[in-house]
Amino acid sequence: MSADIITQPRALSYAPSRAARELELKRGEFDLAVDLGRIRTVPDEGGGGGPRVERAEIDRLRLSAGFPEALRESVRAVGTTEAAYLMGVAAGRFTRLARLGLVIPVKFHLNRYRAVVWLYLADEVRQFAADEKNAPLLTGRTPERLRGRLGAGADLRARNWRGRRLGFLLRQAHDPWEHAGAVAAFLDPVHVAEVVKDPCERSHLNRFRPGPPAHGVPGSPAAHLAEKITTADGPDEIDWLRSDLARAVEEARAHRPAPRPGPRENPPGPRSVQSANENPPAPRPPEPRSATTGTGLDEAEPEAQEPSRGLLGRLLRRSRPAGL
Repeated sequence: MSADIITQPRALSYAPSRAARELELKRGEFDLAVDLGRIRTVPDEGGGGGPRVERAEIDRLRLSAGFPEALRESVRAVGTTEAAYLMGVAAGRFTRLARLGLVIPVKFHLNRYRAVVWLYLADEVRQFAADEKNAPLLTGRTPERLRGRLGAGADLRARNWRGRRLGFLLRQAHDPWEHAGAVAAFLDPVHVAEVVKDPCERSHLNRFRPGPPAHGVPGSPAAHLAEKITTADGPDEIDWLRSDLARAVEEARAHRPAPRPGPRENPPGPRSVQSANENPPAPRPPEPRSATTGTGLDEAEPEAQEPSRGLLGRLLRRSRPAGL
């Protein structure tokens, strides 16, 4: 019967590190290309190594025009100084545009002084500069309404990065629980607990909750700073994420309820002297009841009784021979 079973051959696929080498990309460039959708991935059916890249996708990219330079340039991320140069403005003006949310970071890293260094896609910076609608922002005075926002301390870089990062994670989510986990990744655990009150659902959700980008060893100041950047802090942003999380968990619950622990099994106790499977010993036959005892209780064997001291006893003693 096994000879009649037709198995579908698996498509050849590679882990991220191998795929990056095949595409002549650094690992950071590869990860960003996946986030941006430049490289299509498939879930790991083995369930442990993250997304994989099929051989057919690698061949498609290698045969594309300008490989590998074009692919590498499409994911090139630049800091403030280089971005300002590409835009043709001073670094200070570019920083103001980024704080106003007009240019959105694609990722960040922390320098040795634990200062946040925002990075921007070079392609997007060039496109912003080439758009005629943005020409007034590149020269002359910043409009009054924008100056007022800057004066009030506006800085949307972290928030815009979180929104972009959420989009990356949702694009790669292949399951409703992964979708919910992506949303939960940007909320403080206290907010997650308030939205997802069931502890079993919350525990299941945490399995699909991505952590913040790795910076430093866990628990280090750099790791805490990265976690702070990843966590929503504005009231409207928090409310929006909480609402989206509640809706996502409801959809995930309808798709597949969170697993729950089964009934607890009682641990085996000490083995009794008499096993339940053994035949009980045959009951002892009842003790013969004495004619002088009217109860059926087990009693001690009565001692020999002396003759009664009444009239009959005196007559018997008188009739007994003297020698006896």
